[in-house]
Amino acid sequence: KGPIVPAKQPDRPACRLVASGGPPQLGSMDAVLPDSRERAQASLRIDELRALLRRADDAYYLLDRPMMPDADYDARIRELRALEVRYPELASPDSPTQRVGGRPSDLFAPVRHAAPMLSLDNAFTLEELQAWYARVEREVGLAPALFCELKIDGLAVALTYEQGAFAVGATRGDGEVGEDVTANLRRVRDVPPRLALEAPPRRLEVRGEVYLPFAAFEELNAELTSQGQRPFANPRNAGAGSLRQKDPSVTGRRKLGLWTHGIGAAEGLRLERHSEALGWLSRAGLPVNPSSSPAASLEEAWAFCRRWEAGRGALDYAIDGVVLKVDGLRLREELGATAQAPRWAIAYKFAPEERATLLHRIEVHTGRSGKVTPFAFLEPVSVGGATVSLATLHNEDEVRRKDVRDGDTVVVRRAGEVIPEIVGPVLDLRPAGSRSWPFPATCPSCGTALVRAEGEADWRCPNRTGCPSQSVEWLFHFASRGAMDIDKLGYQTGLALLERGLVRDPADLYFLTDRQLASLPGLGPRSVRALLDAIERSKDRPLWRLLVALNLRHVGPGVARKLAAAFPSLDALASASAEELRAAESIGPEIARSVHGGLREPSMQALVEKLRRAGVRLRDPLPERAAAGPLQGMRVVLTGALQSMSREEAERAAQQAGGFVASSVSKRTSFVVAGEGPGSKLAKARALGVEVIDEREYLRRLGRG
Repeated sequence: KGPIVPAKQPDRPACRLVASGGPPQLGSMDAVLPDSRERAQASLRIDELRALLRRADDAYYLLDRPMMPDADYDARIRELRALEVRYPELASPDSPTQRVGGRPSDLFAPVRHAAPMLSLDNAFTLEELQAWYARVEREVGLAPALFCELKIDGLAVALTYEQGAFAVGATRGDGEVGEDVTANLRRVRDVPPRLALEAPPRRLEVRGEVYLPFAAFEELNAELTSQGQRPFANPRNAGAGSLRQKDPSVTGRRKLGLWTHGIGAAEGLRLERHSEALGWLSRAGLPVNPSSSPAASLEEAWAFCRRWEAGRGALDYAIDGVVLKVDGLRLREELGATAQAPRWAIAYKFAPEERATLLHRIEVHTGRSGKVTPFAFLEPVSVGGATVSLATLHNEDEVRRKDVRDGDTVVVRRAGEVIPEIVGPVLDLRPAGSRSWPFPATCPSCGTALVRAEGEADWRCPNRTGCPSQSVEWLFHFASRGAMDIDKLGYQTGLALLERGLVRDPADLYFLTDRQLASLPGLGPRSVRALLDAIERSKDRPLWRLLVALNLRHVGPGVARKLAAAFPSLDALASASAEELRAAESIGPEIARSVHGGLREPSMQALVEKLRRAGVRLRDPLPERAAAGPLQGMRVVLTGALQSMSREEAERAAQQAGGFVASSVSKRTSFVVAGEGPGSKLAKARALGVEVIDEREYLRRLGRG
């Protein structure tokens, strides 16, 4: 372990970060190692690196949960490759340096690619690009034209079209065999079911990258957090995890995107250049990244790399470099490939977006749920195109693990190119006499002693109704666009209402008068009327929005929609047992306990009664035909993917027909609808003797033929 050294800019980092607890790195590979002792040291280091990289590969490719940043992985793979070159007798065919990617998982059927999906060699400097280009020139006898593409930080896929229709979709896997994710890729909106061509090739395999835009990544993580699930670390992990779902309808909800970047194999298609191939793909209806650009020389390609390394923050998806390719397809055949990578392409990897800045102080804030979160107030610094002056430290354990202190110089990184994150302190610059930061024992807002439940990482203020910070955060949340959508109620207005005692809880909003609002600073007659109108309109919001607004722990928009779909009113929800709550779609035991207990708290019951008196809608209108639908009173369970409708549409159809959609199979289940790729629910239904029907029969029972 050693001090974290901030990256030099615009050059490469002065040294690589070493994962905490990992083996120390050897010195420069240019140093001469004396014979036997140093060879033994190298052998041990090679074994350590191979074991570490194998674990990292499995975490990245199989679990979609990387155990180290890409920059750290690249540093270790380069170190291992250098050692294997220096000691060829220690090389091994099963080394991570000899593999294209990770082994396919056993969750999906295997698919053999029409042509190998190779990896790419990496370059980190202009000098390394120049060395690659010089090798290419020597091989083909000329300076070839290049084509530059953004290196999308996503999941590599191969799409096979037969007679113009999408037939098979697979991940890269180990380069030879991937995973069959056809049903999931059909739910990605950018994957056309048919090519827009009058005479398509009989068989075509297209290569591309599935990714998750930043906005969809933030939305997904917010939903997972609200459900008490672990959020994804970055968009790449989230995109890979979303595509490799057992239930394709989950993939369909996650707003994945696709960029295609080449043709793996095609029957009857004759093209001369890669740039021509991309134009053909675009005309066929496949998405091609508009930022791709030809380059007549390496100098033009380098300018493209530098432009996007500086401007990647303007994109709404993650990139981690630029891919340089020889444009001529015949030249590519002449250059060929190694076992792992084509010789006609190389990836220029961007430096990780890190900057060093001063941490002025650490403070804590009490949120609407009572969670007390530490924040670092930083000297403003530009990181990845955005100015960062504040970064969350998550919880006490995180502060202790990173050992950041007031007055430290710290390295700041935009995690996943989005969220500001403190990597750690620069220990060599720590002020003399620095002391560890103490987490407070009492709430900074109300002074109540904080509590930390067993097994949890967060400290919380238990003073739910009397804590000013919780009150204002809850009020602002209640009025937010994702909840009751009272668009004229800003943070300052809410704070003024609380300070003057006009509002003690969110339900008091519905009893405000124009005279009371007129007493607030900055509110004229027109603003008062607009705010009262917005409050009045909010009374008729859907039930799921009210559930979000009530600030129940783990209940975000996704969970709230599931609860509102399963229970017709707030009263029905409040009277449901924890077991009945768990029977709702996607509701786990922790969420069920939170909802069950939260709605029974005396303060919450008093709030609900006040909302009832104010005329706030506490139930959704019954769906059309629900009173006399063909599935009246039936309990339906769905499993697998349906072809004619999404999971949400199938659930809604059952509810409109008078049925209740449950998430688990029991003896009370009326029947199970089994689509493509059914899960364990099918086996349980058969074990319990519950009727199982297919999609066609389900449509017939719905009255749709």
